Amino acid sequence: MSAQKIVVVGGGVSGLSAAWWLARSGVSVTLLDKGIIGWEASGRNGGGCSHYQSPLFKEEQRLWPQMDELLGYPTEFSPERIVMAVTPRQLEQYHYIAQMNNRLGQRVDVLDPQQVREAVPLAGDNCLGGIHYRFGGHANPHRAVQAYAWALQDLGGTIIQHAPATGFRTSGGAVTAVESTKGVHECDAVVIAAGPQTSSLLAKLDIAMPLAAARAEMIVTEPAPMMKLGGVDGNGLYGRQTLRGNLAYGGGPHEWVEFGELGPSARPATPLTRNLARRVAELLPGAAHLNVIRSWAGVIEMTPDGRPIIDKRGNVTFCTMSGVGFGLSPASGHAIRDLVLEGACSFTDIDKLGLSRFEGIADDWRTAKGWLPL
Repeated sequence: MSAQKIVVVGGGVSGLSAAWWLARSGVSVTLLDKGIIGWEASGRNGGGCSHYQSPLFKEEQRLWPQMDELLGYPTEFSPERIVMAVTPRQLEQYHYIAQMNNRLGQRVDVLDPQQVREAVPLAGDNCLGGIHYRFGGHANPHRAVQAYAWALQDLGGTIIQHAPATGFRTSGGAVTAVESTKGVHECDAVVIAAGPQTSSLLAKLDIAMPLAAARAEMIVTEPAPMMKLGGVDGNGLYGRQTLRGNLAYGGGPHEWVEFGELGPSARPATPLTRNLARRVAELLPGAAHLNVIRSWAGVIEMTPDGRPIIDKRGNVTFCTMSGVGFGLSPASGHAIRDLVLEGACSFTDIDKLGLSRFEGIADDWRTAKGWLPL
């Protein structure tokens, strides 16, 4: 096993986690990224780790509390989460989520408005109630990306930045090398976890993956007084309070974009930034006076049903997490490691995440869903 050479294409958290899991198994790993690792959505997101609808959920929950120790570097993971409602429709939705999770044995407490305000001092009189996830939590995306990368290098893995993959060499139906702008990298197997570029890279291997790209935006405020629980969502937002007190929030609406092999250079847009700031002020009126000090725009990818794809064809394993890659990264990396080395996931059934579910999908599926650039 130690003689195997694996090339991982994509330096977001999914690729980094997969590379780290493979290196832990004694494999020689080279990771390529078109720019700087974690420079897009992986390093700039809400940091949530509470994906109860995923088959990877139990492994996600098992691993996050251990990740600092396993990686040897801090991720700033913090457990639990509160979701607040500021409209009756939101409250109804959150109560449904609580009931569903409790039926599955995953504790979620229903909170009245006063209980929310006690837990979240920045909440206002417009709060109608909320729920408290007693599982999940959040971590710092920047710290986690660094931790994965450093841990991979500690195990002997190689990271090559500013080296976009440009093609593949094959023999007998298997990939034998990955071509990049910084050389040719021989391999026994390849992992493609390149975010929105995944579909265009797979197309070079005659594998069709339906993906649509969208801009994702986040804002960061100046520091607010520290809350008891840093993970607070609601009003269509995801985010957290940093250890310095800043509020970092994002969350729709998607702005669909065209995306080629390298894609557009996304920059924050005033209308979407203003929309985020307004909704943060509605969610947390006690923070409405804070200035927005930073904003970010990047590109994420979505599958037609909004769920991840983790699958394998020959010696090519591929992954697209459809906007939920950060929180699931400890588990997705484990699953990818298993597919590469064992041929199947060892800890859960991921058949529902297979690419075959999209066989026969119409070429104009994006038009049918309205997922088109303005």
